[in-house]
Amino acid sequence: MQRQRQEAGPPTEGPVYAALDLGTNNCRLLVVRPSSSGFDVLDSFSRIVRLGEGLQATGRLSERAIERTIAALHICAGKIRRRRVTQMRCVATDACRRADNCASFVDRVKRETGVRLEIIGAGEEAALAAAGCTPLLDSSRGRALVFDIGGGSSELMWLAVARRASPRLLDSISLPWGVARMAETFGSDRISDRTYRAMTEAVVPWLRRFDEKNGISAAVAAGRVQMLGTSGPVTIVAGLHLGLARYRRDLVDGCSLGFGDVDAVSATLRRLDREGRAQLPCIGRERADMAVGGCAILEAICRMWPVGSIRVADRGVREGILFNLIAGDGVAA
Repeated sequence: MQRQRQEAGPPTEGPVYAALDLGTNNCRLLVVRPSSSGFDVLDSFSRIVRLGEGLQATGRLSERAIERTIAALHICAGKIRRRRVTQMRCVATDACRRADNCASFVDRVKRETGVRLEIIGAGEEAALAAAGCTPLLDSSRGRALVFDIGGGSSELMWLAVARRASPRLLDSISLPWGVARMAETFGSDRISDRTYRAMTEAVVPWLRRFDEKNGISAAVAAGRVQMLGTSGPVTIVAGLHLGLARYRRDLVDGCSLGFGDVDAVSATLRRLDREGRAQLPCIGRERADMAVGGCAILEAICRMWPVGSIRVADRGVREGILFNLIAGDGVAA
C-alpha cells in the first residue's frame, strides 16, 4: 500500500487526509480531517470520466478516456494542494487492472498531475468498500452481504458482524459484470424483457458459486443476514424511490429499500429509452445508458438471496481508505 505524504505547504490545524478512487466510470475524491464523530469532510469531488469506455473491445484505455480522466485528476490535485493534505492514498480499480496500457497511463498521470495511482486487486477493493460501510451495519445481525456494483466489475462481500467487534470479511468475489460492461454487451437504449432476463442471468452463475461456497442461502433462510448495497446504481434506485427532485446524499445514505421498491424502480427504467431515462432526476444523461444494467445486477442479487430489504450506502472505497489511514496514524476516529 502506498501512503503519500504531502511535505510542502504551510502547517495545518492537525492532519488532513485524502482518498481518491478511480474506477471504470467515476473519479472520486474525499478530503477529511479526523473528528470525534469519525471525520469531517473538507472537500470532495466526483466526475463521470468513463475511463473504461471501449476497453472490453480493445483491451486498452482510449486516448479520449485518458484525456477526460487526466482533466478530472488535475482538479483533484488542485484540491489536494489547497487543502494542504498531509497523507493520502489514490487507488485505481477494474479498468486499470484490465488495460494493456495501464502502466503508461499511470506514468502519464504522475507526470502531468502529480497524482500517484496505485492499482489494487479485486480482493482489496472489496475489503475497502466493506470497511467504508461498517458504520451502517446492524450489529444484531450475525452476517452481512455487502455489494458494490461498479462499471467494469461488481464486488460482493460476505461478513461476520458482532456487537463489540469490527465486522470481519469472511470471503469476497469479483463479478466480471458492471454497468459499463452490461451496456456494451446488451445495449443501452430501450431494453426488451428478453434482453433484461439475459442481463440478470449473466450474473447468476457467479452468485451461485459464491452462495454454495459460503452457505449463504441457509443463513438467509434462518433470518441471520442483512444486505447492504453501495455504488451509483443502488443510490440511483434509492433516489428515484424517494421521489427526489435532485440527488441528496443526506436522504439516501443509510435509507432502506424493500425488494418491492427495487422491482418498481427497475420496471419504470426498463419501460423508458435512453432519452427518457436521461430526463429523470438522479440519473441525467451521463448515467442514462447504464441505469438498466445496474438494475439487472441488483435484481439478480435480490433474487438469489431474498433478504427482503437493502440498506443503502453512499460510501465505500474512499471511506475505507480514510478509516485505515487515520487508524494507521493512531488518530482516534
